[in-house]
Amino acid sequence: MRVAGLLLAAGAGRRFGGPKALVSHGGALWVESAGAVLRDAGCVPVVVVLGAGADEVRARASLGDAVVVENAAWATGMGSSLRAGLAALDESADAVVVLPVDTPGVRAEAVRRFVDLASPEALARASYDGAPGHPVLIGRDHWAAVSASAAGDSGAREYLRTHGAAAVPCEDVAVGADVDRPEDLP
Repeated sequence: MRVAGLLLAAGAGRRFGGPKALVSHGGALWVESAGAVLRDAGCVPVVVVLGAGADEVRARASLGDAVVVENAAWATGMGSSLRAGLAALDESADAVVVLPVDTPGVRAEAVRRFVDLASPEALARASYDGAPGHPVLIGRDHWAAVSASAAGDSGAREYLRTHGAAAVPCEDVAVGADVDRPEDLP
């Protein structure tokens, strides 16, 4: 199976005080670290969706061989970034692992669990002590329907719920909390 990685990094990070793609932690920008997590887990290609602060991210971040997509409609929410990223994937990918940039506690070990489950029919999401989280695995067979249903900031949440996405426990290898404000940092 060929599994792509999709990094959603377009938001303005209003509650954080700026685009989270540009947050630096441990000497690297979050957009760089999250891209490396997807690569290290075996995702090829890695597609990075930018929006707010896109020019600054391009200027400051080392994105390697990532395919960079700019979402002009980023202000409408994560749904538009998910649609833009799925549209950028080529026919060679059987599935995609989706990771938002504001989940710095997700490591390659967690993403590998989804790479190992990949198929065109696959639909899975991480769970942390029973609560749904990221990453998310979406097989190619679901891309059109996910794109059609992705809206606002909910992304694929409702689609995953109504289509019985498998829960993949990840609390033993990752911290899945979204970091929305600086005080949320560990």
